[in-house]
Amino acid sequence: SVFSPNLVTENTYGITVSVISAAIANKVKRFVYCSSMARYGTQDTLPFVEDMIPKPQDPYGIAKYASELTIRNLCEVHGMEYVIAVPHNIIGPRQKYDDPFRNVASIMINLMLQGRQPIIYGDGEQKRCFSFINDVVNPLVKMGYQDNVVGEVIIVGPDEEYITINELAKILADLLDFDLKPIYMPGRPQEVKHASCSANKARKVLDYKTSISL
Repeated sequence: SVFSPNLVTENTYGITVSVISAAIANKVKRFVYCSSMARYGTQDTLPFVEDMIPKPQDPYGIAKYASELTIRNLCEVHGMEYVIAVPHNIIGPRQKYDDPFRNVASIMINLMLQGRQPIIYGDGEQKRCFSFINDVVNPLVKMGYQDNVVGEVIIVGPDEEYITINELAKILADLLDFDLKPIYMPGRPQEVKHASCSANKARKVLDYKTSISL
């Protein structure tokens, strides 16, 4: 997002405003928004929790948090309920794997299937959590209907498996029987080194649980 800020802003903040404008016009009762853990940036402590002050540090995270603020503003003005969901990196069947820019797992899988080595930016010791798609969709459905979530920010995603990008590459290579020799490139500007979120609030209000591990 630091290299295509206009595109990213249009496709994050601009589209969010378009969709909520349509929701207002059609008198939708509740708006559930998928934000991103990029809203947190680099914090003094881990894991990230909902009441931390967001410190987004790239245009994508800034656009996501700006979208949240706009949703709160417009929903309060127009009397619409809202919920802010904060998912981790989402993986699973039917994920778009031929996109060279989004989601490290699918990018690596695509390269390995072509017989090419995956690229790792920095030392590969960045740490992340990964969410299986069902473990995100099910909480989102509940957010659409439960009364105890209105106006809340809720992190959804597993917090049991917190792994490095190097470890992720090895897991994928083992599954694909691929001879892994990653290509290391300079680190990406403004990338958060360690990003882990607590799912305790989701467990409490949504009866969240991880059904499928990485």
